[in-house]
Amino acid sequence: MTAIPTPVLGEDGKLAIVAPTPQRRRKAVDGERSKPRVLITIIMGVIAVAWLFPLVGLLVTSVRDKADVDSSGWWTVFTNPFGQNWTLNNFSEAWESLNVSTSFWNSLAVTIPATVLPIMVAAMAAYAFTFFQFRGKEIYFAVVLALMVVPIQLAIIPVLQLFVWFGNTTGIQIIGQYPAAWIVHSTFALPLAIYILRNYMSTLPNSLIEAARVDGASHFQIFWRLVVPMSVPALASFAIFQFLWVWNDFLVAYIFIQSGPNAVLTQGLYTLLGQYGQGWQRVAAGSFITLVVPLVLFFSLQRFFVRGLTAGSVK
Repeated sequence: MTAIPTPVLGEDGKLAIVAPTPQRRRKAVDGERSKPRVLITIIMGVIAVAWLFPLVGLLVTSVRDKADVDSSGWWTVFTNPFGQNWTLNNFSEAWESLNVSTSFWNSLAVTIPATVLPIMVAAMAAYAFTFFQFRGKEIYFAVVLALMVVPIQLAIIPVLQLFVWFGNTTGIQIIGQYPAAWIVHSTFALPLAIYILRNYMSTLPNSLIEAARVDGASHFQIFWRLVVPMSVPALASFAIFQFLWVWNDFLVAYIFIQSGPNAVLTQGLYTLLGQYGQGWQRVAAGSFITLVVPLVLFFSLQRFFVRGLTAGSVK
């Protein structure tokens, strides 16, 4: 911004032009910058409220009596909050019906390997795409990007048929077991993971990598001792994405793990609804129980999440 000189009347009665002081220029610049900041704050506040709106409805439903839930919508409580039959029994019923002592560990047994496996493979692939020079590198990377648009719902039936064929051929049945979910989640997470990690690794100082090569370090040593420690923000960012996706997933668990001793929490939420859809209050309470772990993970790794998403966007 160019400051405009201010005309003033001098002691001799003549008009003089006085340049603004640095303090005045700084105030003018700050004043102009504060206007878009206020507008952005208002817009983000409206978006945040819109996102929280369904969560408020879920919370209200989880503490209402079944008769109130069946007779009126959750938004009606704000007109008569003291005329409602508030209760916490929905949480105790959901806890017992979900069999949290078993399904919680089943969810962890599915989610943790399905998060770690794609990170390990994608980190190695991203390192190769970033620091290796080989023929067709850009074409291969374009193919990886193209795979990001393939929805998991489109490939579920072919993958299920492949697993059934594998079980019939080898006698090793993986349908209904944890590895079935690990393979599906890891495979469809790889394109996005490679894209995020490759963009981040491209921002790392190439001179440091070259110095390590001059000192005789192998690619294996450079990867594990330099690139991986410096890529922790991107790794944590994708880990949050993948963990939340797998933890909240129902479709893959329903088809590949199915009901039985290995059922996860999201499958239990479906059973809380009841045969005739009369258990919405228990579903709402169970949803809050399953939200605890993702919320703890997100807030504990939030700083890595922001850094990992913004890395690679600006050189």
